[in-house]
Order: sequence, then C-alpha cells, then structure tokens
Amino acid sequence: MPAVRDRVRVVVQGRGRRAGRAGFARLLWVGAEVITTVGVVVALLVVHQVWWTNRQAAAGAQAQVRALERGWAEGGGGGGEVGEGVVGDGGGGEVPGVGEGGSGGGSGAGEGAAPSAGGRKPVAVGGGGPARDEAYGVLRIPRLGLAVPVAEGVDRRAVLDKGYVGHYPGTAQPGAEGNFALAGHRNTHGEPFRYLNRLREGDEVSVDLRGRRYTYVVGKVLAETSPGDVGVIAPVPRSSVKAGYGYQSAGSYITLTTCTPEYTSTYRLVVWGTLRNVVSATR
Repeated sequence: MPAVRDRVRVVVQGRGRRAGRAGFARLLWVGAEVITTVGVVVALLVVHQVWWTNRQAAAGAQAQVRALERGWAEGGGGGGEVGEGVVGDGGGGEVPGVGEGGSGGGSGAGEGAAPSAGGRKPVAVGGGGPARDEAYGVLRIPRLGLAVPVAEGVDRRAVLDKGYVGHYPGTAQPGAEGNFALAGHRNTHGEPFRYLNRLREGDEVSVDLRGRRYTYVVGKVLAETSPGDVGVIAPVPRSSVKAGYGYQSAGSYITLTTCTPEYTSTYRLVVWGTLRNVVSATR
C-alpha cells in the first residue's frame, strides 16, 4: 500500500511540472507576440517618418517650384515681389533660434526665440513683402542637384515640413546688403539640406525671384555650433560662440542653416556665401 501511494505521488508531481512548463511556454509565446507587434508598429512609424514624409514633401516642393516658374513666365503670381534693398532699423521683431523650426516647435526646431538679426525689413515693389509662410523664390544648389522653394518664415509645420527652406524674418532679402538667411530640414520632410555638409568653398548657390537670379559663392563653413548662436544670421554673419568663424565687414551674404549630426537637433551646421552677381533667371 505505501508503494502505491508513492507511485501516485510521483505521477501527480510529474503532471505539475509539465503544466508549469506549458504555462511558461505560453508566457514566452505571448511575450514574443507583443515584442513582434511593437517592433512592427515602430518599423511602420520609422518608414512613415523617414520615407513617406520625404516622398510627400519632396513631391509637393517640386510642384511648388514648377508653379512659381510658371507664374513668373506668365508674368503673374508666384509670391510677393521682393525688391533689391532693405529699409533701416525698422523693427523686425524676433527670429527663432538658429536651426530647423520656429513657432511650430518640435525636435527639429531651435528652442525659444533669439534677438532679431539686425531688425531689417524687406522692401517690396508696389506693396508689402512676401506674406508669412508664402513660397516666393527658388533656391538652387548645383552641387547637390537641389531646387527647392523659399518661403517667408521658418515655422516648422507651415514651411519646413513641406520640404521648403524658410527665410529668417528680420534678415535681408536676396541681393540686398546684409544677410539672406535660410533654414531647412536635414532629415525627413523632403530633407532639402540633407547633404549641406558637402558644400565647399567656391560652390555656387543661387536664388531665383521673379525673373532675376542672385548667385552667391560659398566662402565659409561652420561644421557645428549651438542652436542659440544667432550671430551666424546677423547682417554681418559671425559666430558668437566659436571665435574666428564668420565675416568682419559689411556685404551681401547668404546663410544656410540646418541641424547636425543627422537625425538629431543637438547642433547647427552653417554655410555662408557672398553675392557674386545678379542676372536674368534662366530655367
């Protein structure tokens, strides 16, 4: 009789171990399903952010370039007609911190606001300058194979996320004495400035505005500076963070800014150029 009880006890213990192993296996299976599902969702989000937004923004930006060129050819619309100069120290308000963004905020934006870069206002022919968020010019960088709309302002959602580059309010317009300063995304949303780091001294950068082409020549590159370094978009651009970077005398400048390293907004990459000539625009 004792032997029978022992055998029964052994059988019961064996079933318990098997049930425990089965429960553990189910737990592992459920955990694996959860991890797989989360991985798929994350992968889809990455694809949407990195690939789909690029396709949408790039296509929209190219359509806007064609619309501007068509409007100019027809002698009609295509943005506010911007004149040659700037008027004195007439306000201009504040401009966002140097980088990709503005009132739209977000990871690509310069945090907060910085003092006005010279307080200058664009002069318009026959009326006001380009309206806020309006695309009114085309930036071309032959080395990068880039042709992208220029819009007034650097709001993230209204300008930069469309694949445009944005003109910092308060800085000069093309051809004027001062600094024509632009910001653009380096990654996602069309990423027009993805390869800005490839520009070298002597490369050409041009801006088309209603039948005129303003051509600048790259002179200096600041590979990395802080988002708050507003000196880089001043009328005479000069880093207020890194000594020795920038210019010392008045002139007609262009400044291109974007985030660096790639896929971060920790620092800013800056490219400067000086005006070479103004000619009739050709397509």
